[in-house]
This record gives sequence, structure tokens and C-alpha cells, in this order.
Amino acid sequence: MQDDLINIPRTKRGRMTLNNILSAAIQVFYEKGYHSASINDITSLAGVASGTFYVYFDSKYNLYKYLLFQCSHKIRKFLSQATSGCKTRLEVERVGLKAWLEFIMENQYMYHIIWESMYIDYSLFVQYYETFCAAYKRGLEKSKAAGELGDIDTEVLAYTLMGITNFLGLNWCLFKRDPSAIDHVVDEFMKILEGNVFKPEPDQQLRYKEQAEHSVPPKSRFRFEIEVDDDEGEEEDGA
Repeated sequence: MQDDLINIPRTKRGRMTLNNILSAAIQVFYEKGYHSASINDITSLAGVASGTFYVYFDSKYNLYKYLLFQCSHKIRKFLSQATSGCKTRLEVERVGLKAWLEFIMENQYMYHIIWESMYIDYSLFVQYYETFCAAYKRGLEKSKAAGELGDIDTEVLAYTLMGITNFLGLNWCLFKRDPSAIDHVVDEFMKILEGNVFKPEPDQQLRYKEQAEHSVPPKSRFRFEIEVDDDEGEEEDGA
């Protein structure tokens, strides 16, 4: 599919020119957004003539689409290599999250490329995450077959984990830009997977029980109250 979007040069010089155009496009899209960016903006930053752009791409849209596919490929390849030596699913998730945060800290532009697809061509946005989910799901299904996962829908789990990592990356890599927090974030994430979040400690359980036993019933909003008599309609004896 990517071959339909780009004319790959055969010479070393041609590849250098193409790389300059791609790097310039990433920067211009990052700074201006896709719709405000022009081909002239890209070629000017790349240091090439405007006509040179069309040696490699037919349109700005095809250039963008190529960059989106490249982001998808680079992310999945990087994470696959980072987790290749992991022995358990929990280890895959720990190593994978840390690798993702470190990777996106150095490649923040990818969030812009990926998420802007929602407003450029919605089908690209859907396709990106469906493709990513399919790969994630395959790994989860292998872990499930090996007995590492319980009775859970792997597609639901895949999107859940993708959502978590997406927003952890947004907050600490884009909003806060704090690489020193990565290890802490990973440790806290693992508490969720290991089941240590929604399970209170024994002393907390006792405290919750005591609070429930001594809780004051809420004050009624009615001045007078009446309850339905279950025996209504039955005849009273001795009356």
C-alpha cells in the first residue's frame, strides 16, 4: 500500500533528498498542523525546489498518509524489539510501557501525526488503531492460550491497555515532558495489572465495615411517610 503513495529513489542522493522532505514535513505538520501546512512550506524547510516534491509524492495527502504508516510501523517494530526477550505477559507490559514512554519522549511529533488523522481522513484514524489493536490482540491471545490471562475478551483488554499507555504518554511525555517520572509511572501502572488498586488492605476493609454499620441513614425529604401494607385488603379478625 505504501508503494502507491511514494516514489522511492534509487540513488543515495535521492534518498537524502527524500529524507529531508520527510523531516521537513514532520516539523511543518507539528508546528502548523496538516491543513495549514503547504507544500511550499515543506520544500522551503527541506531546502529543495517546490517541483522536487512531486518527484516523490503526488500530493500533500499522500505524503501525510505515508508518514502515518511510517509512525505505525516504527512504533510496532520498536516495541516488538524491546519486548522480544520478555518471559511473561506482565513483563511484556512493564517493558513495553517503559519502552513506549522513552520512545515517545524522543518522538513527540508522532502523537500529532497520528491524532490529526481524525480530522484529515477519519478512516485513517480508525485503520491505525484497528491495525495496532490486531497486533496487540495476537500477543494477548498467545498469553491467554499459555494460561497467563483469565476469562477476558482480548479485544477489550487490548483497547484498554492501548488507552492507558496512550494517555500516560500524553501526560508525562507531551504535557509535562518529564523523563524522570517514567520509572514511577511504570511502577504505578503495574499496580493496576497486578490487582493492587481496587483491593483495600485488611484494616481498610474493617474501617469500611464499621463506617457502614454506624452510618446515619439519610434524612427523608418527606414530612410524613407511609408504607404500603402488605396485608391491605385482607379482613381483620375480631372487628
